[in-house]
Amino acid sequence: MKWVPDFFPFYAPTVNSYKRFVSGSWAPTRLTWSIDNRTASFRVVGHGSSLRIEFRVPGADANPYLAFAAALASGLDGIQNKIEPPPMATGNSYDTGAGDDGPTVPRDLAEAAARFKASDFVAAALGKDVQAHYARFFENEAQAYAAAVTDWEQKRYFELI
Repeated sequence: MKWVPDFFPFYAPTVNSYKRFVSGSWAPTRLTWSIDNRTASFRVVGHGSSLRIEFRVPGADANPYLAFAAALASGLDGIQNKIEPPPMATGNSYDTGAGDDGPTVPRDLAEAAARFKASDFVAAALGKDVQAHYARFFENEAQAYAAAVTDWEQKRYFELI
């Protein structure tokens, strides 16, 4: 859980990825864990030999190899350094007043790319060259999106302004 924000572009790689991270969407908006709770980013489900953890952040647009590499590097670091998870979230993780105030997911690809680029952990896990390559790719995507004028904007503002 500690490194999810640093690797976020591997879990949400496009500008459109961030549109699903809203309250009530069943996509997590806070980095929390809970038992059988679909509002948490990590959901513990099952029992006995079927007990498992669902990582609910990556979307269908994520490259499974990059997402798995990031999750594996993060998980191994947690095991090796005995990083304890935060307290379990109870109730609806979208509600900020219920004691489930885990860190929020990045708002957009530009924010996620900046954190990825600045992360010492990402550099150590992937190597600085790989980090720089992907950081530049995600920055370019965010910049291209910011510079684009959409059909919606043209229709909405052409007659108003």
